[in-house]
Amino acid sequence: MSLTVLLLLALALALSGWLAARARAWNFQASSQTGRISSRPNYHGWYVALWIAIPVVAFLVVWSIIAPQLVLQSVLASPAASDLPAFGLQRQTLLSEARSVATGASTAVFNPAARDLVEPFRSALGFYNWVGIAVTLAIALLCGSWAFLRLKPDFSARTRVERTVMSILLVASLVAILTTLGIVVSLIFETVRFFGMVSPIDFLFGTHWGPDPMANPANPDASRYGAIPLFWGTIFIGAIIAMIVAIPLGLMSAIYLTQYAAPNVRKWVKPALEILAGVPTVVYGYFAALTVAPAIRDTALALGASTPSSESALAAGLVMGVMIIPFVSSMADDSIAAVPQAMRDGSLAMGATTSETIRRVLVPAALPGIVAGVMLAISRAIGETMIVVMAASTAANLSANPLEAMTTVTVQIVAMLTGEGSFDHPATLSAFALGLVLFLVTLGLNFIALRVVKRFREAYE
Repeated sequence: MSLTVLLLLALALALSGWLAARARAWNFQASSQTGRISSRPNYHGWYVALWIAIPVVAFLVVWSIIAPQLVLQSVLASPAASDLPAFGLQRQTLLSEARSVATGASTAVFNPAARDLVEPFRSALGFYNWVGIAVTLAIALLCGSWAFLRLKPDFSARTRVERTVMSILLVASLVAILTTLGIVVSLIFETVRFFGMVSPIDFLFGTHWGPDPMANPANPDASRYGAIPLFWGTIFIGAIIAMIVAIPLGLMSAIYLTQYAAPNVRKWVKPALEILAGVPTVVYGYFAALTVAPAIRDTALALGASTPSSESALAAGLVMGVMIIPFVSSMADDSIAAVPQAMRDGSLAMGATTSETIRRVLVPAALPGIVAGVMLAISRAIGETMIVVMAASTAANLSANPLEAMTTVTVQIVAMLTGEGSFDHPATLSAFALGLVLFLVTLGLNFIALRVVKRFREAYE
C-alpha cells in the first residue's frame, strides 16, 4: 500500500473527526441555556481534525523513511537472500529487480537469481503495510479521542486552532531559510575539504583548469585547478554578451509596449514575448548548436576569420541573451507602467517631447525596477548550463575572442559531479568550491540590486 493511500486515510480520519466534533459543538449550543458557546462549532471541528492530521502526517513522514529499511532487513534475513553477493552493484541490482516485481512496477525479473527474492519482498511489504495502517489508525484514534473529550461549551477552540495554524505558517516560512542554510553549510564544509588539498590561491588565481579524476588524491597537482578561465567564461558569456543582447532589447520593448503600442498590439505582443521565458533551456541549446553557431561560423569565415570554432562563446551568449529578454522586459514594463501618470503629464505639459519624457522622467523614476530586472537576468544567465554545454563546449579557455570555445562554472560543476569519481577526490570536491563562489557572486549581485533600488526609490518618493 503506497504512502498516498495512507495520506488519504489520514485525510478521511481527520474529516471524520471534524464532523464528529462539529456535531458535538452544535449539541453544546443547543443544550446551553444562553444558546452560546465559547467558540463556533467549526473551530471545534478544526481542533479535533488538526489533532488527528498533524500526528498522523508526522508519523507517515517518519514511516516513509524507516519502512523501506525494515522491508529490506526482513528480506535479507530470509533464507532466499543467503546466496546474495556480500556487497556491490550486483547485490543492489538483484534487490531492486525483486522489489520492482513485488510492488508491481515490473512484470518479471531480468536476472534469474532475483526470482527467489520476489516472494520475501511481497511478504515483507504486505506485513509492514498492515503495520503502517494499524499504527496510523491507532494514532488517529488516540489523538482524536483525547481532543474530542476536551471539548466543552467553554472550551476556547478558536484560540488553539489559530495558534496551531500560526505555528504551521511559521514552519512553512522557515523552510526556505533552513534550506538556504543547509545549502550554504554543505558548500562550506565540502569547500573546506577541497582547500585542504588545493590551495585557495591556486584555485582563485590560477589560469589553467584541467582536473584529473584519475590522479592520486593524496598529492593533487594544484596547478590544474586554476578557476580563472571558468570565472571569465561565466562573466563573458552570461554577464557581457548576453546582457548586450538582453538589456537593450528588453528595455526598448518595454518602452514601446508601455508608451507607443496600441492596446490591441500590447495585448498580443506582451504575452508572446513572455512565452520566451517558458521555453525549456534544452530547446535554446539545440537552437544555439544547430542554427546560431553554424551561422556565426560561416559569417566569420566569410569575413576572413581564421578557423572560427563551431562552438563559440558568441553563439551561447546571443541565445542566452534572447532567453533572458522576458526577465528584463517584464520588470521594466511593470516599473514604467507603475510611474504615476501625473509625472508624465507634467513633463508633457512643460513642453517636453515623448522621447524626452521617457529619457528624463519615466526611465529614471522606474530605474529601481529596471535594475532589479537586470540583476535577476544576470543571475539567471550566470546559472545557465544547457546552452553553454551545447553551444560553447566544455573546454576552459581564457580568451577575449568571442568566436572561440569557452565554458562556465555551472558546466564544470555538472561535469565534476556526474562521473564516477570519489567524493574524497579533489576533482569532485572542486565542484563545491565552484558552487560556493557562484553562490557568493549571486548574493553580491542581489545586494547591489537592493542598494540601487533603495537609493533611487528614496530619490523619487
